[in-house]
Amino acid sequence: MPSHAPPSPPFLRMLLIFILISDVGGRIVAGDSNGGENPFTPKGFLLRYWKKQISNDFPTPEFLISKASPLTAADYVGFTKIANDQNLLTENLQDFCTKAKLLCFPDLAPSLEKHEGEVNFANYKNQNFTGYGNNRLGGKDNFQSYTEDDNVVIDTFRRYSRGGTGHNDKFTGYASESNVVDQSFNTYGTAAVGGEGQFTNYNIKVNVPNLRFTSYSDGGNGRKQSFTTYTNQANSGNEGFTAYGKNGNAAVNAFTSYGNDSNVMGSGFKNYGESGNGANDTFSNYGFNTNVPENTFQNYGAEGNAATETFANYREQANVGDDTFTSYGKESNGAKNNFVNYGKSFNEGNDKFISYGKDATGEEASFKIYGMNYTFKEYNKEGSTTFASYSNETSSIEASMAAATTKRVNKWVEPGKFFREALLKKGTIMPMPDIRDKMPRRSFLPRVIVSKFPFSSSKLQEIKKIFHAGDDSSTAKMVTDALQECERAPSPGETKRCVASIEDMIDFATSVLGRSVKVRTTDSTAGSNGEIMLGEVKGINGGKVTKSVSCHQSLYPYLLYYCHSVPKVRVYDADILDPTTKTKINHGIAICHLDTTSWSADHGAFIALGLGPGKIEVCHWIFENDMTWAAAD
Repeated sequence: MPSHAPPSPPFLRMLLIFILISDVGGRIVAGDSNGGENPFTPKGFLLRYWKKQISNDFPTPEFLISKASPLTAADYVGFTKIANDQNLLTENLQDFCTKAKLLCFPDLAPSLEKHEGEVNFANYKNQNFTGYGNNRLGGKDNFQSYTEDDNVVIDTFRRYSRGGTGHNDKFTGYASESNVVDQSFNTYGTAAVGGEGQFTNYNIKVNVPNLRFTSYSDGGNGRKQSFTTYTNQANSGNEGFTAYGKNGNAAVNAFTSYGNDSNVMGSGFKNYGESGNGANDTFSNYGFNTNVPENTFQNYGAEGNAATETFANYREQANVGDDTFTSYGKESNGAKNNFVNYGKSFNEGNDKFISYGKDATGEEASFKIYGMNYTFKEYNKEGSTTFASYSNETSSIEASMAAATTKRVNKWVEPGKFFREALLKKGTIMPMPDIRDKMPRRSFLPRVIVSKFPFSSSKLQEIKKIFHAGDDSSTAKMVTDALQECERAPSPGETKRCVASIEDMIDFATSVLGRSVKVRTTDSTAGSNGEIMLGEVKGINGGKVTKSVSCHQSLYPYLLYYCHSVPKVRVYDADILDPTTKTKINHGIAICHLDTTSWSADHGAFIALGLGPGKIEVCHWIFENDMTWAAAD
């Protein structure tokens, strides 16, 4: 958890005096001892702190110093004062975020726009469609190439197409290749009759999507929704379908190629299709070849009538993952549920059917070519249930399938992401993973400011208030995930701390390694996603087994790093060459973990390299904007 030392009262007075003798640009008129940097800017304070705490004459690491707060001396004073009052800080959040270069979602005011007839929304971004298309008769709206290739996408569709008749909506190429996408469809298509909503090529290759469908098509009649090639190749996101299709009549929903090839995606279907009549939902090629998917079907199809649900090629060839069906089809009438080719994972996950079909009447359920490692609790034993080709233990078929799909599953461990120490020698040709930093650009806050911010799960509501975060927003999830990781107990032998300022990072590194330290990172991203050749390779600290402190970014409104020290590592620096021309293109830093005993058996390193915890050492490159500290040679 970040630790901060609050400033003494004279700090602000001295800073105010110094600003009076500084010019408008924030540079010192006279007495400059920081290479032209005003010593009363956050960066100026940091440079002096570095010289005080680090007891060697190595050059100041520009890649780290560049992450310091860009606030001017004047803004530094102003926001330090504002930070003492959380209400005042909340009121001035957008100005603060802009000047401090933080990740803050803009506040979208309700939209009063009205559009007549058919509309093509191209090259739009960050819009709030409130009360749009209500009671429309016919027509079509097309959201094509909407907010593509953007950073921090926020769109809200509220009371959209409410009470419409035969109105079609098409979302094609929507928010693809964007970063940190937050979209909510609230009371969308409520009480609509007929028409169709198509989500095609929606959120492809996005990073950290947060999508919410709340009261979507509630009370609709004969409306069709199709989700095709939806959030494919996405990374680390969540999608929630809450009260979706509730009280609907003859609704048809198709989830095809949904979330395929995605990494760590979570989907929640809560109160989905509740009290619906004649619903027809198909989950086809859903979650195919995904990594650690988590899907929760809670109160799904409860009290429905004559619903048909089909799960075909669902989560096939996925790696691990968990699905939970809780109160699924409860008290329904005449429901048909077909699970075909369900959950045939390479690395089996866990599926739980809890209160599945409980108190249902006339239910038919069919499990055909169904995977292993599943739990059925309070399952409707009196309905018509068929289990065909159901596996509850690994067989020769599963083994052969695992062997045939190892290469595909290993896509979640990029070639070169993990490797053995023996490869770290001159002349080695090896793949290099994509080491580019995919997180939004942010800056550290000065310690004197960030020390006033709450940072604890017990203060979650205060944090959400400061950053204008709704309960299901991307910001709320971002904050919650970071807090959980920072508050997690350390692994055996690990020393860890989350740092919210560079001063805190310096303090942690020197507390572990002493004051004569050097911080390193890979110079650039040159060579990513391709073959590289190693030139000169040198072991840090003489190549001896040593201690290091590695720091990795966490997604948070301001720059936050998870720093930790683990025992028994060796650190290397290596020239990286173009394998064809033999010219130097990069200089990389690699770390080898010699003790992997406490690592999880399903860690990506063992999927890529084989064997298991404690049986091999594992090496990896330091990625862009990550870093490792070691005692100075």
